[in-house]
Amino acid sequence: MKRFVVVTFALLAACAAAATYAQGFPAKPIRLVVPFAPGGSSEIIARSVAAGMAKELGQAVYVENKPGGSGNIAMEEVKRAAPDGHTLILGHVGTLAVNPALFGDKLPYDANRDFTPISLVARVPNVIAVNPHKLAVATLAELVDLAKKHPGKLNYGTAGNGSAGHLAMEYFKSVAKIDVQHVPYKGTGPMLTDLLGGQIELTFNGIPPISGQLKAGKIKPIAVGSAQRVPAFKDVPTIAESGYPGFETSQWYGIVAPANLPKPVLDRLHAAIVASLKMPEATQKIVDDGGLIVGGTPREFADLIVKEQGRWGAVVRNAGIKPE
Repeated sequence: MKRFVVVTFALLAACAAAATYAQGFPAKPIRLVVPFAPGGSSEIIARSVAAGMAKELGQAVYVENKPGGSGNIAMEEVKRAAPDGHTLILGHVGTLAVNPALFGDKLPYDANRDFTPISLVARVPNVIAVNPHKLAVATLAELVDLAKKHPGKLNYGTAGNGSAGHLAMEYFKSVAKIDVQHVPYKGTGPMLTDLLGGQIELTFNGIPPISGQLKAGKIKPIAVGSAQRVPAFKDVPTIAESGYPGFETSQWYGIVAPANLPKPVLDRLHAAIVASLKMPEATQKIVDDGGLIVGGTPREFADLIVKEQGRWGAVVRNAGIKPE
């Protein structure tokens, strides 16, 4: 009986300590790491959500870009951070769902065990877009026909080997039975420079970082990979509408923390993220640039990660994609 009382007291004390800590959270600025170079969808989304979270939490939330190693460098660093809620990272389909298959036992983190999913934030539809001066195509059917007439001659650029755009195009290549060559870059920015300059003919990229060039007509959108049309580009058909029923691929982004995050802190962070996603002033740029605000519970986000690991793992294996 005495032992039971002692254990119960210890549990109550621990719960009280956690609740007290959560009441004082955040005690300092929160660092939100982006595991990619500046200029891509990840930075747009991170800065938008950080602004809303800061307003909700009454504490600064600053974004730090830490690119390298397909996101692995930043993920490994954050997994080692104190699980106190003051260090977070923007999780992504690449780092959480693709890299486990791409790197296998060489991956320096376990996507499921080393992190605490907090909330899905946004989905970013991918778009197949071309340089209109290099490719005079207006529809996906015309692009596929051209690729079949000239196998291996067209070049598509992405933000890097194993990136979401790379996987999306490899997925489409297998469905459409075409052969186009992959040209990996170190980020969306340099890829876009070469696409505009005509060094490559096309890309399969997230919409936000190339939205300005799409709207200006400098590059031409052919089809979006999302299940529905994107409100900001409502005249652009989906790939499913363009002759490939059931085809869907979008990038997704969410916020995760190191494993063993105390539940009161998890709840506080989740509430702040959900509140930020309801602030038009924080999220309008994401929407204007073609992104879709999502949200959701920690459990829903965790389930999505596992589901997407199965899906993209199959694409990696079938396409024989290897890390650089």
